[in-house]
Amino acid sequence: MPAYAADPGDHDAILDQFLTAHPDWEKRRTWGDDTTHAIHESQTLRIERVHEAEPRETALTIAAYETPDSDRMWHLTMTGLTPAPILLTLLDGLAEQDVWETTLGSPVTEKTVIEATHPLTDAGWEHTLDGRWIRWQTPEGDAGIQFDAFAAQSPYNPLATWTLWAGPSIDRPTWAIHAFPYAPAPMIARLTEELAHGTGTRQPSPGAPPQPTPKPAAIAPTAPTPQADRHR
Repeated sequence: MPAYAADPGDHDAILDQFLTAHPDWEKRRTWGDDTTHAIHESQTLRIERVHEAEPRETALTIAAYETPDSDRMWHLTMTGLTPAPILLTLLDGLAEQDVWETTLGSPVTEKTVIEATHPLTDAGWEHTLDGRWIRWQTPEGDAGIQFDAFAAQSPYNPLATWTLWAGPSIDRPTWAIHAFPYAPAPMIARLTEELAHGTGTRQPSPGAPPQPTPKPAAIAPTAPTPQADRHR
């Protein structure tokens, strides 16, 4: 099934596997057991994982800094039911420096938006304009991406520039990712590519009735070949 409708899997295990495979990241535990931090060796890229977050609350935050002591350049949040293929794509992007680096204060341009969303256009997602918002959505309406032009030009407000979601609607999503001003276009493009073309798996709900096994098609009996008349 599409990646955006796949199971979330075990986010803690996925993050642990990423950190094991990338020794340039260091895992740090907080005083409590509810949160884990992971920090890149440059100390300019950090992950915060909240283990007991509610399914639709922020469970993971990625933040980037110009220097270890500077203010935050950009950040991105993800809710707890985000599918495993989407999380894997996001972490893979963090492993490539040219994907997540960006220049402090770099504005979002039309070229940036096109770069970030061309996988959706290629996949035939519906494109609409509504004031300051540009939206791309599947024909079925079960997943979409929203770009907020106002938020993109206002880096110090709490509004998300990009919202990626799946579920009944953007206002009642099953899961959502929010990327804030200056989030790198290559990273958004990776996520949109996964949304548009990626696939994943989903386990049947507990108690769901088993699917019937298709019966083989009935084979009509072959008519006997007429025998020659014995008296001829």
